[in-house]
Amino acid sequence: MIKLTFCLHRLPGLTRQAFQDYWYGTHAPLVARHAQVLRIRRYVQLHSAATPLDDALRGARGAPAGYDGVAELWWDSLDDMLGNDGDAARDAGAELLEDERRFIDLARSPLWFGEEKVIVGS
Repeated sequence: MIKLTFCLHRLPGLTRQAFQDYWYGTHAPLVARHAQVLRIRRYVQLHSAATPLDDALRGARGAPAGYDGVAELWWDSLDDMLGNDGDAARDAGAELLEDERRFIDLARSPLWFGEEKVIVGS
């Protein structure tokens, strides 16, 4: 399995709630609609939650401010993910990127591919 991890910062001017509502209510169905043509095996959204522990946890580690959310997308293999060529896949990717520009601060939102190494659990 190959996994894309996308750490999301919202656009300035959006509240966390507005960002998360749009991401879940508008963008997620768009990803689901294009999942087959893009060969996406799994798509998960991790919505950040404000808790009383946030400042203490970051402070103890000297960590930066958190993300508004994290998107995780899985493919069966790198070859399968790279096999997303053709007009339909290009059009789907372009539509997703256009929508991302409506709510994600792309310049501040790192993303990368990786392979999971499960240590605990399945």
